[in-house]
Amino acid sequence: MSRIGRMSVILPKEVKISCDLSRVEVIGPRGHLIRHLPQGISVSVDGGKVSVQRADDNRNSKALQGLTRSLIANMIIGVAQGFEKRLEIVGVGFRADLQDKVLKLSLGFSHPILFPIPEGIQIEVEKQTQITIKGIDKQQVGTIAAKLRSIKLPEPYKGKGIRYVGERIRKKVGKTKA
Repeated sequence: MSRIGRMSVILPKEVKISCDLSRVEVIGPRGHLIRHLPQGISVSVDGGKVSVQRADDNRNSKALQGLTRSLIANMIIGVAQGFEKRLEIVGVGFRADLQDKVLKLSLGFSHPILFPIPEGIQIEVEKQTQITIKGIDKQQVGTIAAKLRSIKLPEPYKGKGIRYVGERIRKKVGKTKA
């Protein structure tokens, strides 16, 4: 069984945290994030350490304590350093282009895909086949990366599509003449 919930989170010098009974607010050089606390979970700040306590010892409370501790740790890392996901586009004629707050993707469909960029997310396009998604909210960065990838999943024969950098695609053997 994991003991993540009992561990305290070390607070960097440039990050400030404020908590009350129902929410936690983390402020840092890259921005601020707010998260509401589940019922029965409380957060305390002791000097440079943040600790999460639970009201009772039932299974659900233990799980929520570990989850809340991990979410707060991700908030602290996000406002201090930020998160980033990198995608690559593979395929002849497949490319991405950034126009104001819209990402334009040409992926072999009969029309270009226009993907609006939400608030709090920065997208950079290098070499028309490399996309970098940056932001302070880990969940939002991962969700946007997954949505972009789902537009054109890598196909198993030639590997064409959008994939994470470093992702390995298991390829199938094509037809052979008998």
